[in-house]
Amino acid sequence: MEQLKTGWKAVPVRLAVLILAAVLIGAASSASAERLAISVDVANVRSGPGTDHEVLWRMERHTPIRAISTHRDWIFFEDFESTNGWMHTDLVDETPTVITKNDICNIRSSPGTDQEVLFQAEKGVPFKVIDRSGVWIQIEHSDGDTGWIHENMVW
Repeated sequence: MEQLKTGWKAVPVRLAVLILAAVLIGAASSASAERLAISVDVANVRSGPGTDHEVLWRMERHTPIRAISTHRDWIFFEDFESTNGWMHTDLVDETPTVITKNDICNIRSSPGTDQEVLFQAEKGVPFKVIDRSGVWIQIEHSDGDTGWIHENMVW
């Protein structure tokens, strides 16, 4: 099967029908576009609400998701690339998190473009939010690295 992360054109018809059915089923128990975060080291994203459904891809700790609807203990969500999947509620929490959306993002020592660049992050790297100062966000990676990033560079 082709990988889903390449976009809708790569989604097999069978899977697209399953996702559409899941959205319709989940509409009855809608979550109000709540922002959540992966709370475990690695979480499976599934094609439907249950462990009997196919694992589509995996997400790492602090990856933010937006809940669209729920079905029992399962959340139908979208990620920063507007890709949808299902996740069990035990794998998420309400920790404030962001994910880089630019190809390369400078992580700085303090808020401001004139501050030292501590390290760089590629697109798709999740971080826990520690603090905010205006348009700057203090972040921490799961490996312990911390710094500041401009809010325009994250989702």
